[in-house]
Amino acid sequence: MAIKALVFDAYGTLFDVQSVAGVTDAAFPGHGEAITQIWRLKQLEYTWLRALMDRYEDFWTVTCESLDFTLSTLGLSATPELIAEIAAAYDALALYPEARQALEELAPFRLAIFSNGSPAMLKRLVAHARIDELLETVISVDEIGVYKPDPRGYGLVEKRLGLSREEILFVSSNGFDIAGAKAYGFRVARIERVPARSLRMEIDTADLIGPRTMFKALRMQPERLGETADLTVAALTDLADYALAHR
Repeated sequence: MAIKALVFDAYGTLFDVQSVAGVTDAAFPGHGEAITQIWRLKQLEYTWLRALMDRYEDFWTVTCESLDFTLSTLGLSATPELIAEIAAAYDALALYPEARQALEELAPFRLAIFSNGSPAMLKRLVAHARIDELLETVISVDEIGVYKPDPRGYGLVEKRLGLSREEILFVSSNGFDIAGAKAYGFRVARIERVPARSLRMEIDTADLIGPRTMFKALRMQPERLGETADLTVAALTDLADYALAHR
């Protein structure tokens, strides 16, 4: 069946979560790297824990809770006001350098974001990056109160777009999201931000495995859950040829 829409994950796919490092290091000099990586790891873990516990809170709450956990674990103290100030970095993440060009090249298709982010966070993020006009819609899990990779979330995408799963190409760089979307029945494209060979060289040549390398190993590699992407590319700008060939 022909591809009619491309649906993008936001955090880590269109937007670089590592770009909060400047804010974290400015707030706690010398600790920025550890904060950035632990924060993101715990942020995702809290979405899964809340889903399993059936205790949904929106992504802003999860982002602040996971930052509070991170700072406390590292022995750093912060007021609720400072935590909110640092967490606001997620509303101004850097767009990956090739993202705008990729979205422009994919203009013949319907384009959307499907994200764990709360509606308010995503609205600010998309506006900050000035890609509003390139997207048909932005879909948040907040509409159903359950985080990815719950199948109900991917079902929401079908419902909102009025398309079948076979007509959608889902795009992500996150292993858990790729596995979830593929298991649901979407065609899936993986953005390989960290090639396995590069990661292996980084690990083999390091005296100690630092927080960022650990993050790459845990969150930026394909999961071994029996679901693999239909297409793996190095950058978002590599999507157009595949999508147009299957239009």
